[in-house]
Amino acid sequence: MSIEVRTITAEQHLAFINERGSASFLQTPAWADVKSEWRGESIGFFDGATLTGVGLVLYRQLPKLKRYLAYLPEGPVLDWSRTDVADHLKALATHARRSKAFAVRIGPWLTHRRWLPDTIKTAIADENVTALSQVTPDQTTLVGTRLRNTLLHGGWVTNESAHGFAAGQPMFNFQLPLRHADGTQKTEAELLSSMNQLWRRNIKKAAKLGVTVTRGTRADLARFHEIYLETAARDGFTGRSLAYFEKMWDALNAEDPDRMRVYLSEHEGDLVAATTMVRVGEHAWYSYGASTTAKREVRGSNAIQWQMIRDANEAGCAVYDLRGITEGVGADDPEIGLIQFKVGTGGEAVAYIGEWDLAINKVLYKAFDLYLKRR
Repeated sequence: MSIEVRTITAEQHLAFINERGSASFLQTPAWADVKSEWRGESIGFFDGATLTGVGLVLYRQLPKLKRYLAYLPEGPVLDWSRTDVADHLKALATHARRSKAFAVRIGPWLTHRRWLPDTIKTAIADENVTALSQVTPDQTTLVGTRLRNTLLHGGWVTNESAHGFAAGQPMFNFQLPLRHADGTQKTEAELLSSMNQLWRRNIKKAAKLGVTVTRGTRADLARFHEIYLETAARDGFTGRSLAYFEKMWDALNAEDPDRMRVYLSEHEGDLVAATTMVRVGEHAWYSYGASTTAKREVRGSNAIQWQMIRDANEAGCAVYDLRGITEGVGADDPEIGLIQFKVGTGGEAVAYIGEWDLAINKVLYKAFDLYLKRR
């Protein structure tokens, strides 16, 4: 039987994700409310009457034309090991064409390659290695390789040169597994022992100096935002507005009251670090972080991470996700400090399959591609 894609309700969409156990938070119905400058649609993949997959499609209109880019960030939500993945992708393209899309962009939430902590540390120490992809991964998934071949065969294209955070969602991410291979939850002692000596020392130091970590409320987003802007100025990136975080809080927590949290790390009444965490089922993400330039020596950032890891573990999560990293591991790489900070948790680097485009109208797609390159 052929696969068909049609619009579904937010309730159907969410029920499928809940039954599956997790999905990227960028594929929850609530994310459409966060990205209100795009038009959002919940879609379902149907094999006859059976719902086989879901997705959040965000439509971005071309200037002056009623034609759209149909974007599924870290989606769609599908069992990528199915034998009929190609049929699902064709059905998605057909639906996008009916919705006046000139192109479809997907970013399957699927790990293709994995590098374990020792491999990453060896790569950082080797002056001849400048990128993680130069090092043989500890694992390459068969389902990832198959999907990549299916996409290539189906006419989808990916920007192989895209690296870092420039191209949509990051391909390289850092994750801390919270379960053993047999599916049982790790203990706090096991998680702590898998961290490097510096991390353990910093967590201990923060506790000794009286750093406290608490969960905040929506009102505390303003406090988080204040030091987030300080972090942005220090690290040279453009920060988002407080209104964006409030919108994110309202949308995500309306869908699930414990979807998004804010954490505050304080020392003697001073806020020294603050973070946001998002959870969908058994997957938790460290989504945004901030710290002050003052009092860095009290190690508020380590303390706040340790609290989030413990809370994710207590909630029964399989993964604590520290989100994007760049793959640069050279000593002079501008992002080397980020990967060094994250590798100290004892986690692993994973590469997803990346973002892929299918041009429906090749002329408009080419024009859009040129427009993006000029920006």
